[in-house]
Amino acid sequence: MAVSTATAIDRGRIAATEAIIRPYIRRTPTVVVDGQDLDLPGVTVTFKLELFQHAGSFKARGAFTNLLLRDVPEVGVAAASGGNHGAAVAYAAMRLGVPAHIFVPTISSPAKIERIRGYGAELIVGGDRYADALAASEEWAAGSGAMRIHAFDQLETLCGQGTLGLELQQQAPDLDSVLVAVGGGGLMAGIAAWYAGSVRLIGVEPALSPTLTRALEAGGPVDAEAGGIAADSLAPRRVGELVFPLLRRYLDRALLVSDNEIREAQGTLWDRLRIVAEPGGAAAFAALRSGRYRPSPGERVGVVVSGGNTVAVDFSR
Repeated sequence: MAVSTATAIDRGRIAATEAIIRPYIRRTPTVVVDGQDLDLPGVTVTFKLELFQHAGSFKARGAFTNLLLRDVPEVGVAAASGGNHGAAVAYAAMRLGVPAHIFVPTISSPAKIERIRGYGAELIVGGDRYADALAASEEWAAGSGAMRIHAFDQLETLCGQGTLGLELQQQAPDLDSVLVAVGGGGLMAGIAAWYAGSVRLIGVEPALSPTLTRALEAGGPVDAEAGGIAADSLAPRRVGELVFPLLRRYLDRALLVSDNEIREAQGTLWDRLRIVAEPGGAAAFAALRSGRYRPSPGERVGVVVSGGNTVAVDFSR
């Protein structure tokens, strides 16, 4: 499976996917910042502001890919999510007139729950973690015949997420490195398939949800801890089976950041750039801000900021 997965998703397939979903997704902006403004002298940072995507995150790309490329039954679709994938599937289903049942755990934030409801999906809240919501969604889909849309471990989902890499390369063609937050790894794997080793890819995950780190240690996906302030977006318990071969092939390294470092990164994004990101959306920047990732002098660093489904937060704490 590792060989077929790593070769099934490539630049050609991602480009073809992008052409199909383009009418339904936003080309999100980038902002180039002199590192001096972030207390990082000698580097240039390009932020890819994917929190401005429909439904607040990159997940809309994978959601539309699934709905546009697969045969959707009359009963509709089922998806499990910590919140952002559910919001994206609910939004895409609303746009395309498809019934959607979304399953989220109790840790899902109120902002994400309200988004899902606002898009008209049938919302089921239960269980403590994403794994519980996934089990419930699988059971319902099996009984109803609904089409499953996995948050990260599905070829269509990965191709959709890979379109972010295509966009970023067009907008910032000279990047040396790209930092991406990792939960199940779908976005990281899609971006990895697009760049195919042409830039240094750094995966960043919360220290309390080290799914990729544990997989790299074990040589394959294994259950990991699932906690911390970004648990509603970056704590699926294990990295995807389809995801892992791509990350093992193209990833430069995986880094862990603490909850405090994520909070500090959120505060800096707000203070210096007036960007309000949820914890998962600030995790990649936390590696740069905290010094977990130390760029070389003159390095051109890309940072994906994805996840704006949050309420007002006092970042001064």
